[in-house]
Amino acid sequence: MKKMHFDGTADYIVSDELRDVVNIAAALGRPLLVKGEPGTGKTMLAKAVADSLGMPLIIWNIKSTTKAREGLYVYDTVQRLYDSQFGDHDVSDISQYIKPGKLGEAFASEKQVVLLIDEIDKADLEFPNDLLWELDMMSFYIPETGETVTARHRPVVIITSNAEKELPDAFLRRCIFHYIAFPGEALMTEIVRVHFPDLDRRLLAEALKAFYWLRELSGLQKKPATSELLDWLQALVIGGVPYDQITAEIPFMGVLLKKNQDLDMALRRLQMQKGAVSAGRGR
Repeated sequence: MKKMHFDGTADYIVSDELRDVVNIAAALGRPLLVKGEPGTGKTMLAKAVADSLGMPLIIWNIKSTTKAREGLYVYDTVQRLYDSQFGDHDVSDISQYIKPGKLGEAFASEKQVVLLIDEIDKADLEFPNDLLWELDMMSFYIPETGETVTARHRPVVIITSNAEKELPDAFLRRCIFHYIAFPGEALMTEIVRVHFPDLDRRLLAEALKAFYWLRELSGLQKKPATSELLDWLQALVIGGVPYDQITAEIPFMGVLLKKNQDLDMALRRLQMQKGAVSAGRGR
């Protein structure tokens, strides 16, 4: 069993649980399936693992139209037809028109790589099952050439899902699973410090109070995530907002909330909160 030594990076803070599950999945040679709401660092985890282990990173971005075979190889029939009609070279060698997909690239790599299969739940329900053999056996067959491609090194496979669709049980059985919970204030403070080491601590403390107050509002269609928080902190600094006005006003709220309904609701709740505070002082 090969022992990995992923422990996060200077730019990516990990919990002990996430660090351990990455190392276990890599040691067992199993794909790591990571779920969590947007903003929890699922996609950036693969880059952090690659940087930490000194491996190249190959990213396969999944779309609703993506088919499993595209990750293995693509047979460029259009180019072959064009060459046969207008080219001046022999087109009988089909192998010259076989182009590796992202999984094929990972298998062919001279070095062990980290392969990110990003947002697998965007594809149709058959997509994960269509990859079961290849991920288990680390090989695939190309019928056009009669060639079997076998991985030179087993890649470290990280698969992300936003839980838009349920994944097949047969696929889940072959994965190590981890759910990345949204960071609490303590961990979020560490994450922010990585990006803004010189940020005023009072401004950060008040900004986090306002940020988590917004996230806890019931009925939000899209909760603000880490990327929105980082953008908002920059806006507060650029706007010269005093730290003692942040929780009362939540300036530049449109940086945090991106839907009209959410923004309207948050503004109403904020006004209600101000009214309650004013009433309490008047007693």
